[in-house]
Parts: sequence; structure tokens; C-alpha cells
Amino acid sequence: MTIADTKGIFGCRGIGISFGGRPILNDVALHVENHEVMGLVGPNGAGKTSLFEVLCGRYTPTAGQIWLDGTDISNHAVHDRARLGLARTYQSPVVPSAMTAGEVFRAARFSHKPYLTRFDAEWGCHLAHFHRSWETPCGALDTFDRRKLLLACLLMRKPKVLLLDEPASGLINSEIDELDLIIRRLVDEYALGAVLIEHRLELLSAIADRTVVLDLGEVIATGTPREVFDDPRVHAAYFEEPEHA
Repeated sequence: MTIADTKGIFGCRGIGISFGGRPILNDVALHVENHEVMGLVGPNGAGKTSLFEVLCGRYTPTAGQIWLDGTDISNHAVHDRARLGLARTYQSPVVPSAMTAGEVFRAARFSHKPYLTRFDAEWGCHLAHFHRSWETPCGALDTFDRRKLLLACLLMRKPKVLLLDEPASGLINSEIDELDLIIRRLVDEYALGAVLIEHRLELLSAIADRTVVLDLGEVIATGTPREVFDDPRVHAAYFEEPEHA
């Protein structure tokens, strides 16, 4: 089913969810365009990961709609959203330690029809900067190479949107600089929309076209990284101590 008045390749509006009667998200709306990187930031407990769980289909919201390429996916299961082009990474880059990099990549390549050609698969690895031997056990890969391998595997599904949950976690500065280039290249090469949760504000300042800030489950600012980081409400959420009675 299509949704009228959708914005961008992917988005949501009016999202609400509660756990045990406690509201976690309230009337959250965002959207991302093709060729766009959008940052999602906020202090701990703001609801960022919960929003990702709603968007990918693991949590069922109490209110709101989600769309992908004009189609209402609010009631689609996780695997159906993946087939339609929604791809996600997690904070911890978990891969099967006992398998080789080649075995994991081949499993990803042949898990989703139509299969990519060998050239397209190799090009995806190149764009993800994964250059380790295919015979390398995944347990021997460092954090950054695991992230690169997982990105290369996601590209085998020909995604339309990437949801990246703290992709810079565990990386050093030089690796973060390389990650900037990888994400931007993937977004430009494949006309993707990308939404990334990130606490490293320097990464967002370097790569994000727009940034949405959550605090206590609500959107408090939207704009360019410079605009939102200069917003007094964002400063209050991040840096000011709450007043005590």
C-alpha cells in the first residue's frame, strides 16, 4: 500500500512507542533522500536505538507510519523490509568467527535473488574497502575489517537505505576518516539514503547532510550539523546539568 505525501526514499511520521507504560518515543518524524546522509544524535536514553528497532521492524510502534520508496511498510516483518531494500548494521560488528570471510560473503551474495554478478560483487567489496584474503577466519578480523565485511555483505542485497548504528564505535581517528569516505562513496555510487546514529560529532560534522536530534524520545532539532549543534536546546540536552529541587 502506498502512502500519500511521503518525503524522501525512506521515512516515518508520528512514531510513538511505550514500554511498561513509560513513553520511549513520541510523535517522531524524519525522512532521508537518495544520495543523502542523515545523522541521528541525542544523549544516552534519548530513544535513538529504539527508533532504529521500530524502523527495521523489530519493535511495533503504538502509533505512526513508516514508508520505503513510497510504500507503507509499517506492518511489514523484518525480512520483508530487508527484501524491499532496508539494510541495517549494529553497534557490535558480529560475524561468525568459525567461518572465513569468503564463506560469509558468498552466503550473503547468494541469499537474495536476483544474484549480483561476480563483477558487481567485487565492486561492492572495493567500495566497502574490504581487501583482506577470503581465506581469513572472521575471528581474526579486527573491528574495522568486520564492519567493512558486513557493509560489503549488505550491498549484495542491493539496498535502498542503510541504517547504521554507531558505525564509528571502537575505531581510531584514522579509521573514522576512512569510514567517512566509505559511507559517502556508497551513498553516491548506489544513490542510497543513509541514517546513522553516532556520538562522534566530528564524524557527523564531516559527513552528514542533515542531522536530527532526539531528547527524551522527541525530536528537538533538525538541520545541518552546524545548525543543530549551535541550537540552544541541543546544548541544554547534551551539556547542561539538570536543576535539582
